[in-house]
Amino acid sequence: MASAATLLIAGTPAMVASAGPSDAESARQRAVWAGSWAAAVTRGNATGLTNNGLNNQSVRMVVHTTVGGPQFRVRLSNSYGEQAVRVGRATVAKPNTATPADLSDIDVSTLRELTFGGATSATMNRGAELVSDPVALPVGDQQDLVLTVHFPTPTGPVTFHGQSRQTNFIGATDLTSAAGGAGFTIRPDCCWFFLSGIDVQRRHSPGSVVVFGDSIADGNGSTVNTNRRWPDLLADRLIDARPDVRTPGVLNLSLAGNRLNHEGTEPGAGGFPGYHELGPNALARLDEDVFAQTDARTVITHLGINDIWMSGDSAEQIIASLRQVNQQVKARGLRSLVSTLAPYEGHGNPGVWTPEKEATRQAVNAWLRGSDEFDGLLDFDRVLRDPARPSRLLPAYDSGDHIHPNDAGNQALANAVPLRLLGL
Repeated sequence: MASAATLLIAGTPAMVASAGPSDAESARQRAVWAGSWAAAVTRGNATGLTNNGLNNQSVRMVVHTTVGGPQFRVRLSNSYGEQAVRVGRATVAKPNTATPADLSDIDVSTLRELTFGGATSATMNRGAELVSDPVALPVGDQQDLVLTVHFPTPTGPVTFHGQSRQTNFIGATDLTSAAGGAGFTIRPDCCWFFLSGIDVQRRHSPGSVVVFGDSIADGNGSTVNTNRRWPDLLADRLIDARPDVRTPGVLNLSLAGNRLNHEGTEPGAGGFPGYHELGPNALARLDEDVFAQTDARTVITHLGINDIWMSGDSAEQIIASLRQVNQQVKARGLRSLVSTLAPYEGHGNPGVWTPEKEATRQAVNAWLRGSDEFDGLLDFDRVLRDPARPSRLLPAYDSGDHIHPNDAGNQALANAVPLRLLGL
């Protein structure tokens, strides 16, 4: 009998047919990676846990995907680290739905070990990202995943997202296989550590929608552990409207306190001290937080209010930066949407809101409403303002601090996004 090699060289029809990939392999080759969840990351703050880092500790983090697929991969980031960081072991699982009161509990039947080039441990170089091998665990739309990472040696200052609106868990030693949360003695509502994204494999992908914003999109004012940020609720709408492979993912790359023209560490009005976790100026974030996202197709920019209240920037300064964001987004071939700036009278200490700053906000909004430079406008000011007093939030949408919407306000924002602007 002739060998397979002989038949291949001979090029017989029988050999040509058998040399091709199987149907399953062909399907895998046609599959594409799509962004399902992401978070903007920054350097640890100047003091405390995020500056001191982790040492022989495990971090268990809960994330809520938008679109699903038959397998996924995890992206870790040491972008703002000051040294290489060792990942001793990492696992991922679905939550234990039988014990919903404790979000640290996992369904051990779904526990999977993350590998990196086939190895169960790896090093994140300083300033680098680390991407896992594909994980053979089907993920549904709007699926919670529980990721646990053990850092066996000192990490130094962490790379993190500071406003998760999600309880996460920290404990001593390697807890990556722990079914329950008894060993996780630190339970902050604040942070995702060294975690920047989750991509899912899809048969087809309409790409993803990147929300490039500040604390309003980051969820300040929404209920913790409920995924009521308006980008989450927009993802709900998209899945309800088109629950199939044509549904885009929604990636929330917002940072509470972020500004167009200033660094996070710069102080602001009303005695605001500034922090690393507020991130660099928005234009400096574009490459990492927008253009690097997996299969991004649309960008929604909602920035500028912090430049007004914190820094007293002029309308001209804010407009110039919004135009520059739009120009760079369009230059990458992405759809560019922008939002008006919502009201905030009553927020903070004296000097945070003034009639002069309100005039600046109104001037920026007037320009946005009259501009034809963007691919579409989301008029969030019109959605959230009190018609009887347009410089204030509608009381029904006010979380209580007079700048951030509550859950109802977040739902109103998600409902106000015209789906046709997202290509649906």
